[in-house]
This record gives sequence, structure tokens and C-alpha cells, in this order.
Amino acid sequence: MKIESIDLKNFRNYSDLHLKFSDGINVFYGDNAQGKTNVLEAIYMCATSKSHRASREREMIRFGEEESHLRMGIRRDGVPGRIDIHLRKARSRGIAVGGIPIRRASELFGVINVVFFSPEDLGIVKNGPADRRRFVDMELCQLDRMYVHSLVSYSKVLQQRNQLLKDLYVHPDLEATLPMWDEQLVRYGTEVIRARREFVRDLNGILEDIHIRLSGHKEKLVIRYQPDTEEEEFADRLLAGRESDRRQKTTMTGPHRDDLGFFVTAVSGPEENTADREAINIRRFGSQGQQRTAALSLKLAEIELVKRRIGDSPILLLDDVLSELDSGRQENLLRVLQGIQTFITCTGLDDFISHSFHIDRLFRVTGGHAEEADPADSKAASEEETDR
Repeated sequence: MKIESIDLKNFRNYSDLHLKFSDGINVFYGDNAQGKTNVLEAIYMCATSKSHRASREREMIRFGEEESHLRMGIRRDGVPGRIDIHLRKARSRGIAVGGIPIRRASELFGVINVVFFSPEDLGIVKNGPADRRRFVDMELCQLDRMYVHSLVSYSKVLQQRNQLLKDLYVHPDLEATLPMWDEQLVRYGTEVIRARREFVRDLNGILEDIHIRLSGHKEKLVIRYQPDTEEEEFADRLLAGRESDRRQKTTMTGPHRDDLGFFVTAVSGPEENTADREAINIRRFGSQGQQRTAALSLKLAEIELVKRRIGDSPILLLDDVLSELDSGRQENLLRVLQGIQTFITCTGLDDFISHSFHIDRLFRVTGGHAEEADPADSKAASEEETDR
């Protein structure tokens, strides 16, 4: 799968933008607040129907305009296609794949698989559980259409059940309908838990070797899925907590409260037996360096997992990540990019120069405009940025 082009009309700070991309490394450079990240946001939205910034759709429409258009040209298995998104302030958005409108945004998942990596992702280990659930959900939704159905259904039932718990204060007779909502919540929630457990298991099968290498053979990393409830206990716990739910006016049990734990075990060499060594929860006790290395390992493992699941490389979006990594982590990340279509934003090109890294297509972004530059001139561009 490849992204061949993108056209933006009144999106963010772009009034009219048309870009054609390379199958390899595409780099957008320029000062901050010029619109580099907006291009990556548009790509991500065309692939997932969502903004990685969790922005409201109205905020993406250019100031003073009533609607915005995004069109992304793609090629999958040699067959060309396109994805269109129409954002409107006064009406709901429209989405079309190959010129055919789709009824549900969830139908867009899996048309193009993307992995997004931003500086905020480096904090996924120490951030709150919602960020870790979002990481799992966004990847699983791209890989498994059944998971999309289960997650969307679970979220709708959860919302209805929570509303009912609030209504019981005024209409206590409605409690007779709670078992119906509980049954559906358990049905869809069980499917969500099972899929998440399998995802984490598969991720761990890839993660171990990556992290041992990134840590210089000093640490082994394991992610532990921490479900709020086990599948077989969900129904009983929901029933047992019903009175508490009524008091709290919200559902206190279920996969909407799941989390991931990140644990490292110290090793002195790649072949040493670590079975008896104590695992350290790095979210609570790890250094910032350990947490960042774990986050990078997680993203690299995510890329490999997508390759194995779909038999193709995902599209990689790197939003100003290189500036947040030290030289060793930069080198490990850049090494992975070979053979993967990648979109990178950065303020300067020094990191690419220092690693003698090849850029296939270079764009300079200034004030809502992006113009293609000659990658061969990247050294001169880097020197220009330094002089400024």
C-alpha cells in the first residue's frame, strides 16, 4: 500500500494544497506553526476518519470558511484508489472510498494502515490509562473489522447504561431494564477483552528482541494486559457492583477501564536467564530514559506486527520525533524506515545529515504553503536553517 498524493482545500491553514509523494521517505521541514503537522493530520484522518489531536471537526476547517475537502490518492496491490472526506460546519461530514460514499466512518478502517508516532507517544508509558487504551484500539481497529464492531457496540451500550443509571434517580421503575443492558455489555465487552489480550500477546512476541537491542542488551521489556475484569467474571462483577453503579451513576466495571503495564527485567547479556529476576514497573519506578526507550520499542513492534498481520508494510507518520530522541535512538528508528513509505516532519535537517540518511522527497513548509525542494540540496537547506 502506498499514498500517492493528497489534495487539501480549506483544511487548517491550507487554502489549496496539492502534493505528490514518493514511495520512500517524504520529509516536511520548516519553522514551527507553519503547517507541517497539518499534512500528517490530513493523512491520518483519511486513513482513520479521526484526528490524532482529538480535535473537533469544526476546528479543522480553515478560519472564515464553511467547509473543507480532503482527497488522498492511494495505491494498493497495484490498484489505484482514493479517499475523500468532506467536512462541513453546518452538516455532518461525508466520506467516500473510490468515489462511493460509505455509511459509517468505521468502514474506512483497514483501507490504508498507518502508524503515527509523535512526541506525545513518548509519554505513553507514564500517561494515563486512556492513552494506552487508545493506542490498542486504534491499531486493532485498523487490523480487525470485527473488533471495530465490538468496540463501537460496547461504547454505545455503555453510554446507554450510564444514562439509565442517571435516570434511575427520577424513574426508579426503569431498573427492570438494567439486565438487558448488562447482557449486551457483557457480550460485546467480552469480545473486546479477548481481542486486546491477543493483541498484547502478539505484540510481546515481537517486542522482546527489539527492546533488548535498543537497551544495549541491558533490559528485557514485557507488556502486561491489565483488564479491569476477566471475561468469565464480567457478568458476575457487573451484577455485584450494580448498587455501587447506581450511587456513582456510572458503570464502574468493564474494558473501558483496562490498562497496560510496562515491566523491565535487567539482564547482563542476551543469553542470560532472566526468569528469577524481579520485573520493575517502569511507569512507577522507571527513569525517563527507560520510559522513552520502551515507547520507541512499542512503536517499532507495532510496525512489525502490522506487517505480519496484513502481509504489507504500514504507512509511517513521524511528527517531529527525531528532535526528541538521542543519537542512538534516532539511529535505531531511521534504520527501520528502509522499505517503508514514511512521512516525517522536522524543523531542520541536521539529524538526516549527521546520519547520512537518504531523503526521497523533500518539502519546505512556510505559512500554509508547501513547495518541493531538491533532496540533494538538503545539506544547504540545513546550513540555511542554522544561519537563521
